[in-house]
Amino acid sequence: MIGLPETRLEIDDGPWDAFVASHPSGHFLQGSAWARVRSAHGWTVERTVVVGRDGALVAGAQVLLRRRLGGWIAYAPRGPVASAADPVWPVLLAALRDRYRRRVVVLRLEPHWTDAPGARSVLGESGLVEAAPIQPPSTLLLDLTLGPTALLAAMKPKWRYNIGLAERQGVVVEAGSADDFDTFEDLLHATARRHGIGERARGYHAEVAAAFGPAARLWVARASGRTLAAALIVHHGTTATYLYGASGDDDRQRMPGHAVQWAAITDACAAGMARYDFWGVPDGIGRSWAAGGDPDVVPPETGGLWGVWRFKRGFGGMVWRAVGTWDDVYAPLRYRAAGRIAAAMARGGA
Repeated sequence: MIGLPETRLEIDDGPWDAFVASHPSGHFLQGSAWARVRSAHGWTVERTVVVGRDGALVAGAQVLLRRRLGGWIAYAPRGPVASAADPVWPVLLAALRDRYRRRVVVLRLEPHWTDAPGARSVLGESGLVEAAPIQPPSTLLLDLTLGPTALLAAMKPKWRYNIGLAERQGVVVEAGSADDFDTFEDLLHATARRHGIGERARGYHAEVAAAFGPAARLWVARASGRTLAAALIVHHGTTATYLYGASGDDDRQRMPGHAVQWAAITDACAAGMARYDFWGVPDGIGRSWAAGGDPDVVPPETGGLWGVWRFKRGFGGMVWRAVGTWDDVYAPLRYRAAGRIAAAMARGGA
């Protein structure tokens, strides 16, 4: 079924992006837009693909490389693009090992697979070891195929009320432009301070939007001549991802955050997206779900993603967890000595 794997450093963005967008394990972090974002911040980008006898792509990985902690590290955010049960998986892994085992300390993989015993077995039996996550493995997904009416009915009553309240309070949500990013980053700073979440340097979010082009949609809530909340959404394949969101400290009683989310959700429905990904909830929530427990009975903590969990949960949806982050270690002594490698690599995240 599968021909010999080929390493292609210069594979065209078009065929690669089409493959990633159509694959069940494809994710926007494996696309060329994200490669452009990370390339601008010091990462080298390479792709390894497996082709079938007809020359069509059947699996692949977009890998970021950077020199850190005295050695090169390689990282495939939300990759490789291959299914856990597909026989092409070991072919791709062998190609990656051939390419990187003499060049890097560790190859870090984050397959976009559901966290389940079978997926963990595939990774563990392949010789990979679980590592601290870089991208948030746990999230909340809305089924957009239900349509706006059913989605509105399924959310918590208070959230439906707040969406209506925002409109009654004069909140208007509009598509943002490049001119809105300075204000958006002011709001992001306020939100990060309020919830204890890390921040990116100014200008980063505008870079992300520019890299994704029309696939990145900024929604801005305004009232009384001021911007109160905003959210940056990325459309990729059949998924709309709520990548960044923020609201100010003032006029929060007008519920601008609820209005922004609803505008983004209804726009994603109109665009034909099948899922709305809230992009990050506390991992304890996802681990409970993956173990068969009730994610809503996990004792809440404070700070970080716990600060936005209640807000996201009110819109409904299903908790989901990816299988996590796994390392293929090529220099064991240097790997063990680099106790800070997870924190260093986290700078490659969204």
